[in-house]
Amino acid sequence: MVDYKRGWNFDFEFPLVAREEKPRTQGLTMIIDKGLGIRETKDLLELATSYIDFWKLSFGTSALYPREILKKKIKLIKSYEIDIYPGGTFLEIAINQNKTSEYLNEAKELGFTAVEVSDGTLSLPISLRSNIIKQAKSLGFKVLTEIGKKDKNKEFKVNQMIKQLKKDVIDGADKIIVEARESGTGVSIYDQQGQADQFMLKKILLEAPNHNDIIWETPLKKQQVYFIRLLGNNVNLGNIDPREILALESLRNGLRGDTFKTILNDDVDDGLFIEIDL
Repeated sequence: MVDYKRGWNFDFEFPLVAREEKPRTQGLTMIIDKGLGIRETKDLLELATSYIDFWKLSFGTSALYPREILKKKIKLIKSYEIDIYPGGTFLEIAINQNKTSEYLNEAKELGFTAVEVSDGTLSLPISLRSNIIKQAKSLGFKVLTEIGKKDKNKEFKVNQMIKQLKKDVIDGADKIIVEARESGTGVSIYDQQGQADQFMLKKILLEAPNHNDIIWETPLKKQQVYFIRLLGNNVNLGNIDPREILALESLRNGLRGDTFKTILNDDVDDGLFIEIDL
């Protein structure tokens, strides 16, 4: 294993509160991998494994890998103490074809350590979603569930999101992901400009049993800045482009102007941050 010490050898402190070392219990980062090859994957791991906790092979892309390359990639990522899982859309396809058990067993055989249970495309009955979470847990998977719809034209209620979040926690889900898609716009808590809806966000934060249960998908930089300022640098963030992992960690540690300036001036007004009274 590579020795992950700081590249600069002089005594200084990161501007923001110290981050936990892996394995972390908070400040988790999930990346979305849309098709990195083995060599790209190894390069990223050697550079940034300290900053990655969950590795998602997006949507159904893992079905397109040559089997031996897929197994090799999964094994490589696991060797760096990172949880890896296939995108939730793939499980939805299996559910639609009545092959949930086959999907979970194959995910286990391939070496995945986690699965995502979502209903971004399908509408799953609550009882079925609950049973799948429990089935996946019984097989030893970490389970991440997702709330918020992918379809921009489907209306949903924040109360339903909160109800589902609480139920998923009771059923044993390890983390609940608040959906943002790849774009981060026009879905879930985000408007067409990628700004978080203040009413919805406040309601989720007030009613969630534990903020650390949630991973906020934040594919856009302004969303990452927003949540770090709102909830601190140990907020859980997801759907991060692999190429942006060091940029995000710089934000988390105050090594980038967007977050460094918050310790220099409490009155930051750049249009990115609206304080929510919790």
